[in-house]
Amino acid sequence: MKLLENSATPSARRVAIFLNELGLEVEREHVDIKGAENRTPTFMEKAPNGLIPVLALDDGTWICESVAICRYFDAITPNDKALFGSTPLEQARVEMWQRILELQGVVPAFQAFRNLSGFFSDRENCIKAWGEESRQRLAQFLPVLDAQLGKCTWVAGEYFSIADITAWVLCGFLERLELAVDDSLPHLQRWHQQMAQRPSVQ
Repeated sequence: MKLLENSATPSARRVAIFLNELGLEVEREHVDIKGAENRTPTFMEKAPNGLIPVLALDDGTWICESVAICRYFDAITPNDKALFGSTPLEQARVEMWQRILELQGVVPAFQAFRNLSGFFSDRENCIKAWGEESRQRLAQFLPVLDAQLGKCTWVAGEYFSIADITAWVLCGFLERLELAVDDSLPHLQRWHQQMAQRPSVQ
C-alpha cells in the first residue's frame, strides 16, 4: 500500500502521527497541491473530494479522508492503543471531541488560512472578510478547548486518542494565523507541553 500525500499539510501530519503511534511505516508519494496535481481528472478518480492524503491499497482500492485512513489502519493493526476509545462511552467521547475539533477548530482554521493567504487563489474565490471571520471563530474556540483540558488530562478524557492528534495538528496551524497557545490558555499550554514529549510528534 502507499500514501499519496504532501507532508507539509495538516491532514497528512495527522495520519503520520497516527501511524507513528501504531509503529507503522508506509510508503509515501508526494502530491504537488500547489501545482493542483490533486485536482487532475486522474487524481479525482482516486479521491472524489480532490484532497490529500489518499491511501492506495494493493488491490486497487483508494481511501481518502484522513480519519477514514486512520480508522482503516487501526482496524487492520493489532494494537492496544485504543486511539478511537475502548469502551462504548470512550468511543462516543472521542467521536464527540473529534467532531467539535473538526467543525469549530480545523474547518475555521483552513477557511481562515485559505481566504487570508490566497494560497489557492488560482482555483477558488478568496474572500478576506470570511477569512477574518473564520480566524475570529477559531480564536473563540480555543478557550473552549482550554476549559475541557482543565477537566481532564487529554482532550477526550484520561486517555490519549486521535482527538489529541487532531488538536495537536490544529495548534500547529495557529502561528500561520497569528494565534498562539499563550498564558491565557493555561490548560491548553500544559497539554501542549505534554504532547510535545510524545515520540510520535517529534
